[in-house]
Amino acid sequence: MRNIFLIMLSLVWVLNLKAQVTIEECVAKAKANYPLISKYGLLEATRDIDLAEINNSWLPRIGVYGQVTGQNVVPAFPKYLSDMLDQMGQNMKGLGKVQYKIGVDISQNIWDGGTAKARREVARTQEAVNKSALDVEMYAVRQRVESVFFAILLTEEQIAQSEITLNLLQKNLEQLQSKVRNGVAMQSDADMVEAQALTLKQSIAQANSAAEGYRDVLELFIGESIKGKKLTRPSAEMPLSNENNRPELSLFERRLQANETAQRLTDTSLMPKIGLFAQAYYGYPGFDYFKSMMNRNLSFNILAGVKASWNIDSFYSNKNNRRRTSTSALEINTDKELFLFNNEIQSASQKEAIQGLREVMKDDARIIELRGNVRRAAESQLANGIIDATALLTKISDENIAQLNARLHEIQLIKEIYNLKYTLNSSFASAR
Repeated sequence: MRNIFLIMLSLVWVLNLKAQVTIEECVAKAKANYPLISKYGLLEATRDIDLAEINNSWLPRIGVYGQVTGQNVVPAFPKYLSDMLDQMGQNMKGLGKVQYKIGVDISQNIWDGGTAKARREVARTQEAVNKSALDVEMYAVRQRVESVFFAILLTEEQIAQSEITLNLLQKNLEQLQSKVRNGVAMQSDADMVEAQALTLKQSIAQANSAAEGYRDVLELFIGESIKGKKLTRPSAEMPLSNENNRPELSLFERRLQANETAQRLTDTSLMPKIGLFAQAYYGYPGFDYFKSMMNRNLSFNILAGVKASWNIDSFYSNKNNRRRTSTSALEINTDKELFLFNNEIQSASQKEAIQGLREVMKDDARIIELRGNVRRAAESQLANGIIDATALLTKISDENIAQLNARLHEIQLIKEIYNLKYTLNSSFASAR
């Protein structure tokens, strides 16, 4: 029997754990569910397409063509030579003014001055920049989810404390109603306490509606229902270090790398290009013009060789390109320094807020104790007819505010700590 009880207790404990939702789970599920996540795969596909296109630049370039042309002047023998050949019985027609051919041109890069390699580097660094920019956008999801999560915790803490106060009011109302029936208390005192209880019920109903609204938003983020599940309050552990790990810093580094690779690609325009080429065609006239002057027969012709080219114009713009690259790098570094400066100010402000809340929380327990003593004394005084219900309600309200402030201070402290963790991109602490 004892073993069965232990098994059932273990099952209840496991089911209770499954029914709880942590802030870490919500952030992870929200990121996986966020529509922007699909862009990571699209960026990789785009990179693969770009790399494949660059690699294709080393494949032979083949062009097929057909043409027919007419000319008003064509190469011909001098008249005295053609007359002499006519006397010898040789009829030299000369080249025809209508010419036609079907051919193919082939070219093959041997050395492109490092252009293809630089283009591959540009494609990879650009993908890294785009991914880092996407990381920054996805990182913002964490803050939005955390804000909703803590809004739920704060609202539900307010509801819990209000329900405690409501029970206290109802207990005092029952006592007053009993005294009214016995003629030792006025009906107005009971009515006053009942009105306060009804007002508090309305506040609880509004808070419940707000909490459900926040839960609906959280469900949309994570893509699943959390109905009936309890949100686990995160721990109040400070970040393990003050090191800044924000994804924006990675984006700045990727932008600098992309700037450098773009300059290397520009530098390749200063280098000569070497390649093979070949031309083959079937038509008239052929490469043998003398033969083509004697007859109009079609012939097969081939031309092949090595070609070296060097675009000298690139030297004119290279200096400005380097100045542009240097200016862009300075701009990126300035953006990085500005981000770190603002981030440091924000983290310092958050640390001060955390320290301030810790100082405030030192007196919360004592304030609750004192407010409770005053309220119990007021209940005794009301029972003895020394004070009226108004004075008691004031004391109950003071105690409720003290207890609610203590609860809210705890959540606010955790929220400020998580804001600091977000500012530094610190890893999550374990939940309690």
